[in-house]
Amino acid sequence: MPPLVDIVETSPYLGRLLAANPALAAEVELSLNQPVSAGELSAWLAAQPVTEGNLKPVLRQLKQRAYARIAARDLAGLAPLSEVTECMTLIAELAVRKAVDVLSAGLVERYGTPRSAGEGSEAAVAAGRAQQLIVIGMGKLGGRELNVSSDIDLIFVYPEDGETDAVNATSRSISNFEFFTRLGRGLINAIADPTEDGRVFRVDMRLRPDGESGPLACSFDMLENYLITQGREWERYAWIKARPLTGDRHDELESIRLPFVFRKYFDFGAINAMRDLHAQIRREVAKKDMADNVKLGPGGIREIEFIAQVFQLIRGGRDTPLQIKPTQTVLRLLAERTILSPDAAGELASAYIFLRRLEHRLQYLDDAQTHSLPLAAEDRRLVAKAMGFASFRALLEELDDHRATVSRHFEQVFADPNRGQHALAGLWHDAGGEAKEDSFERLGYRNPPAAAQRMVALRAGSLYQQMSQDIRSRFDVLVPRLIEAAAALPNPDETLSRGVDLLESISRRAAYLALLQQYPQTLQKVAQLVSSSSWAAGYLQRHPILLDELLDPRLLDVVPDWPAFRAQLSTRLDELEPDTEQQMDTLREVHHAQVFRLLTQDIAGLLTVEKLADHLSELADVLLDAAIQRAWKKMPKRHIETPRFAVISYGKLGGKELAYASDLDLVFLFDDPAPEAGENYGRLGTRLNTWLSLQTSSGQLFETDLRLRPNGDSGLVVSSIDAFRKYQLESAWVWEHQALTRARYSAGDRAVGDAFERIRCEVLRQQRDLARLREEVLAMRQKMVDAHGTKGDQRERVFDLKHDPGGLIDVEFVIQYLVLGYSHRHVELTGNLGNIALLRIAAGLGLIPEGLAEEVRNAYRDYRRMQHALRLNGARPRVARELVQQRVDAVRALWRVVFDTGQR
Repeated sequence: MPPLVDIVETSPYLGRLLAANPALAAEVELSLNQPVSAGELSAWLAAQPVTEGNLKPVLRQLKQRAYARIAARDLAGLAPLSEVTECMTLIAELAVRKAVDVLSAGLVERYGTPRSAGEGSEAAVAAGRAQQLIVIGMGKLGGRELNVSSDIDLIFVYPEDGETDAVNATSRSISNFEFFTRLGRGLINAIADPTEDGRVFRVDMRLRPDGESGPLACSFDMLENYLITQGREWERYAWIKARPLTGDRHDELESIRLPFVFRKYFDFGAINAMRDLHAQIRREVAKKDMADNVKLGPGGIREIEFIAQVFQLIRGGRDTPLQIKPTQTVLRLLAERTILSPDAAGELASAYIFLRRLEHRLQYLDDAQTHSLPLAAEDRRLVAKAMGFASFRALLEELDDHRATVSRHFEQVFADPNRGQHALAGLWHDAGGEAKEDSFERLGYRNPPAAAQRMVALRAGSLYQQMSQDIRSRFDVLVPRLIEAAAALPNPDETLSRGVDLLESISRRAAYLALLQQYPQTLQKVAQLVSSSSWAAGYLQRHPILLDELLDPRLLDVVPDWPAFRAQLSTRLDELEPDTEQQMDTLREVHHAQVFRLLTQDIAGLLTVEKLADHLSELADVLLDAAIQRAWKKMPKRHIETPRFAVISYGKLGGKELAYASDLDLVFLFDDPAPEAGENYGRLGTRLNTWLSLQTSSGQLFETDLRLRPNGDSGLVVSSIDAFRKYQLESAWVWEHQALTRARYSAGDRAVGDAFERIRCEVLRQQRDLARLREEVLAMRQKMVDAHGTKGDQRERVFDLKHDPGGLIDVEFVIQYLVLGYSHRHVELTGNLGNIALLRIAAGLGLIPEGLAEEVRNAYRDYRRMQHALRLNGARPRVARELVQQRVDAVRALWRVVFDTGQR
């Protein structure tokens, strides 16, 4: 550790301060190895008998003591940047709070306590409520990032207008506005007035409503009205770091700040606003020849802050952890979310630390609020030495590297993608005519007249004509890009049509257009997606917020981690308690996002149909479990903390063959002896169904079908385990036992799920009359063919993959018959393992020929793949019969073997 005399060599100001105060110098040297703590500073200040008369010198002594220690530790290389900025922030906080406390007491003695003006029964709660000044720390003070010679940006607010209570004969009443204006002036004077001991901090009040022309203090109502009616984009940026330092009712203040700063949707329009603000700053920098300014110059501190804060403005409304204030923490969160690459975030964080340390060493020279490199050779030598460099030239080389890195990342984030006119702009701006048709033809469109006419109709339509100028300008940029992107794909006409439908559907939301405008590669991905699938195009139209997912570079690479997803979802829903509406919206939004991620991987050919169904089924299970927990918490008369209740899934979810648009066939069971259990779980079942199926502003979670419960529509919504067993053994129809072969526990109490599985196996293993079973299964199958199969002459040409004889349902009925007919002898058949696995097991048991079973297994896989591909483009699951005749023949052959029937 260097001696103090060597440390202060690089800070002439610190040297003068310690030379004038030998006792302080001794204290600094003695405590050099100890960080300055909040408790230590608070204890010292509390020990001082502070009055209005000695407030100024006491606060300046506090500043000098703490500053000397932290500056010495910093220059000795003992204090990281975080310790330095935290210490300076603590000094400011303690000084502001002590000044407010002392000055408020004096004003209260003269004028009484400021109180709200409410009177009468309607305002009984607020009437006469004491009011306190809330000093809001902005900028680096708000973010706990104060530098060593910083001013502090403050805003003064108070909750409600009214008057002081003037409780004694010597006092007179004044308005709350006047009281807090006087208090604010006194606070500024106490902290910023230069005395023989210097000042505590310079105070800047220009961020308040209406700036220098605005009132010094304002009520919550005035603040809210200003932000709503006059708040500008740069003020949103400024209010990100706003943090109350004094007073109370901070939650009410947050309810005003948060909606102004953070939008409910992804706000990509913030990029343009921040770009404009930065351009203004750069013009000022150029005008004042401030290229060597490490804060405002190219590649400086402000550009790093802009990168962090623009993503806070874009995403903070939906991703609440991004509302955090410190810049370095934001950079780390952006890397975790892959919004910035880990390398980019690491380089920016490294540059930020280097630039802030350099900023401090510039200010240590003479305690000046400077950010510019010095001109004097001696000052340059001192700064280089303080930064650990042998020469100022060596310092400049590393500084230039960091600034170049910051500038590169800044340009990547804020580069304007709209410079110059697009080569195909004429096809949009001058739509129509044979020349335009020729242009579409040269681009490869198959129906050029239709494409040209779509452009004409779009421009002439009321939707386009009624767009605001801002939205129309974005729309005009995007259409030529879409024409170009569609032309590069195999089906340009369909792609353009679907893409235009999407643009029209999002045209009232400038933020979505801004996203596509700012990130041209996202529009390319949109074109590829809608080209591949009309269902995907419709899904994006219904949920345009998913456009943001296309920005994630890992979109095609990340394998779902469902346990981690379950834990993250639980945490997120807990944070939203007790807001039911937000919780329901969140369930829908995360479901849409996960489905969309699977959809993109599916279309890219990265998932088999079977693996996709596994993921969709697991996702549904997680969401069902989360919904049960939250619905139960909302029950006003819970008789038990954790419900002994489970969701049993049938059909596609039960068989883990869920598709994108599948509904959920569900049965609700409970196993609880409590007298009130039946009533409580009945209410839970009804609430749960609402949580799943209700249409909210974020859409619907699932379409549900509860008709497979005991006694169907006429039965109770929820059944006890005992009642369910009794029904299955004594009253259920054969088709209900068929359905049971594909049922499983999905969510809720695992013990109830285990009890259900025991009942399921018991029911399936009953010995049945095979002739009667065959008769009932065949009758049910014929009903389905009559209702849904291909009719008339079409049967010779068209094949319905699901419903026609020889299709998917035939395979399912064969397996269900084998399970119900032979499980009493072969317990292996009771496993809910999927139809392909059960065909293999049945063949291994000798119930069906192995070769034929393998043919049908392959046919079943092929049918599902074809059905899935058709559904992705909105088509019915029908194909030309000649394409699948070999597969149909195999399935029909197995049908005849199993049911011993003639030709069907």
